[in-house]
Amino acid sequence: MQTLTLRTQARLWYWQRMSAMVLAGCVVLHIVVIIYAVHSGLSEQAILGRTHRNWFFAGFYSLFVLASAVHVPIGLLRIAEEWLGWRGRSAHVACLVVTLGLLALGLRAVMGVIL
Repeated sequence: MQTLTLRTQARLWYWQRMSAMVLAGCVVLHIVVIIYAVHSGLSEQAILGRTHRNWFFAGFYSLFVLASAVHVPIGLLRIAEEWLGWRGRSAHVACLVVTLGLLALGLRAVMGVIL
């Protein structure tokens, strides 16, 4: 079985904490936008009209997706190792698949709203 070196574990710890900080900011801003939209009485069409070709929203939500694609698989790898005893190459490949899936689906959603 393949185990992670201490250096790799430290890097994963670092990247999960950095992505958590980015995600915290993204979640707060996302909630502020939702509250603004609800209190302004904006319809779905009005919201999509405001986000259409808005590069700020595209950049913001792309950052949100990227931070999620870094954070979530590292956490899942820890869960797979600690709770399920799943270690080695297959666990790493599964987390890579999750990463690619999050990126593909998240960025597709961003493009769908923006374009």
